[in-house]
Amino acid sequence: MAVHIRLSRAGAKKRPFYRIVVTDQRSPRGGRFLENIGTFDPIADDGRFTIDHERLAFWRGLGALPSATLDRLIKQQARAALAAESAK
Repeated sequence: MAVHIRLSRAGAKKRPFYRIVVTDQRSPRGGRFLENIGTFDPIADDGRFTIDHERLAFWRGLGALPSATLDRLIKQQARAALAAESAK
C-alpha cells in the first residue's frame, strides 16, 4: 500500500478549504483517509496553513510521500517562519 500525504478539498462552491490528510494512493481526493494532520485555507488573508509537524515526521518516517503542492506549502511555511524569526 502506497501512502501519500495530500490535500483533501472541503468547503463550499467558490470557497475552498483543504484538509491535509494521510491516505492510500488509490483513494479519491475527497475519499477515505488514514489520518487528518492539518488544514489549509487559501481564502484567508494570511493563507492559514496549520500542520502537526510531529505526525508529518512520523508518516514521512514510515515512507509516506507528500504531494508536490503540499511539499511547496510546507517549504513556504518554513521560509516564512525563518523570516519572522530573523526579523526579531
